[in-house]
Amino acid sequence: METLMEEKHQSDMLSGPRTLIADDQPDILEALRLLLKQHGYQVETAASPAAILQALEARSFDLLLMDLNYTRDTTSGQEGLDLLSRIQAVDPALPVVVMTAWGSIELAVEAMHRGVGDFVLKPWDNSRLLTILNAQIAQGQVRRQAEDQESSKRQLGREILEAKEIQRGLLPKEIPQFAGLEISGAWQPARVVGGDYFDVYAVSDSRVVLCIADVVGKGMPAALLMSNLQAAVKGSTAEACAPSHLCRKVNAFVCSHIGPEKFITLFYGLLDLPTRKLLYTNAGHNAPALVRANGSCLRLRQGGPVLGVFPDAGYDVGEAQLTPGDRLVMFTDGVVEATNSRDEEFGERRLVRLVVENRKGSAQEPQSKILNAASEFTGGDFQDDATLLVIAVGT
Repeated sequence: METLMEEKHQSDMLSGPRTLIADDQPDILEALRLLLKQHGYQVETAASPAAILQALEARSFDLLLMDLNYTRDTTSGQEGLDLLSRIQAVDPALPVVVMTAWGSIELAVEAMHRGVGDFVLKPWDNSRLLTILNAQIAQGQVRRQAEDQESSKRQLGREILEAKEIQRGLLPKEIPQFAGLEISGAWQPARVVGGDYFDVYAVSDSRVVLCIADVVGKGMPAALLMSNLQAAVKGSTAEACAPSHLCRKVNAFVCSHIGPEKFITLFYGLLDLPTRKLLYTNAGHNAPALVRANGSCLRLRQGGPVLGVFPDAGYDVGEAQLTPGDRLVMFTDGVVEATNSRDEEFGERRLVRLVVENRKGSAQEPQSKILNAASEFTGGDFQDDATLLVIAVGT
């Protein structure tokens, strides 16, 4: 029966490299074990190809030092060469040094072609062997670090894609339109996903919700938190629910589900369609710009603090009367805080000026002008998600 002989670790385990030695001759195994142990290596031994694979599948090693010849053939090294592909399938980054008493240039070259790091002939020189092993261990550590970094990049890429899918699912696939209004929304995702969210939906025949929010943070955690916020907002929405009351309810929910140093900004508006009166609460969000037909601008700031920080926070209700020709622009900080190569911000003044200059067109016109200008300003490199919601009031 094939056996795997392990060097038993002391309770205060050595910090040296974990090395697997494989040879079918017990005296060679023992000589190598004593040599490497003397120089601080953690050593395990294996006496057959099957025992090598069993050890590699059971734990990770910093190095494999193995003979090329076992029971089937004692001269060609073919059995060891055939084993190399199976070893690489178990641990592609494992450094391998081979030994054989029947070495030749051709065998060495073939072993190198199959991924071997170096080649040692028996009988070996202790000093040269240790030099080779230390060099291969160092190279293996570099390979593993590179492999770990690449794996982390792949994982991050998967998380970003998943977060983007979650975020896209939060945004309306089609923005509903209502008599006397034209509504246009746009989301410009950053390289690293943030937590922007906007929504437009009717809560009755005469009332429409207009909301926009932003989670502090990026990636999957921000996207998942925004998903929870959307559920909380829609779950708390009722025709008779004032924006201030809704923000108090949502804030209590967020405070009990959010981690430290995290918060959410939210602007929640309830528009009465017959009167065009907008009741709103601004929970620490960028104040939307209500640009009048004459070019004047009103900022919608009334409300309270951000969500998720103060459990007992109170929120006020603001009121704005929409009139024909008005343009209401709601946005996230990814638009106004977008920076150029000189670290200058796009800023709210530019945004408001563009709305004023393009207030007579469709809802999509100021939206496109703003996003195009911000993209040109940043060189197309948005550091954060940029989200816009534009409501054009008809005559």
